[in-house]
Amino acid sequence: MRIAVLVSGTGTLLEAMLEAGLPIALVVSDRPCRGVTLADDAGIAALIHERTDFSDSFDRSAYTDGLITHLKSHEIDVVAMAGFGTVLGESIFQAMPGRIINTHPALLPSFPGWHGVRDALAYGVKVTGCTIHVATAVVDDGPILAQEAVDVLDEDDESALHERIKTVERRLYIETLATIVDRGYVLTP
Repeated sequence: MRIAVLVSGTGTLLEAMLEAGLPIALVVSDRPCRGVTLADDAGIAALIHERTDFSDSFDRSAYTDGLITHLKSHEIDVVAMAGFGTVLGESIFQAMPGRIINTHPALLPSFPGWHGVRDALAYGVKVTGCTIHVATAVVDDGPILAQEAVDVLDEDDESALHERIKTVERRLYIETLATIVDRGYVLTP
């Protein structure tokens, strides 16, 4: 099984995946970032499929179709989103149905979207956590593969809580991906 990891930032999830020995065949970033350097250092194919347009006229479909071309050319079986900052168009979910995995710093379906930790704190929950799920065209709405709770402490601010969630996330994401690799499929054979 060949995994592509989509990154946009520091690459801490990618780093954990590399250390775990997951079969990563490609790393794609939407901007120059540390994740590309980590892939290069590990001898893994890496490319920047750069997003330069952040306006309302951004051609999400064309951007997504270009990404699909890269994934196909590297014969990718599963895509693991690891902090990838660009929301992709529907065509990728048609090209790789049920084979795109994402992580979210909350217990979905609660607090979807980019600010899950901030939203959980603002709501006043006592428990939040991490969800690993199948990505779909609707953000943070796909089938849940794994979840783990993280207590919210009285002294937590967004940064402290998010760091504790990230610790769980790195382990849970790797365990989930390793299970997928071992069995050879995501949801059903």
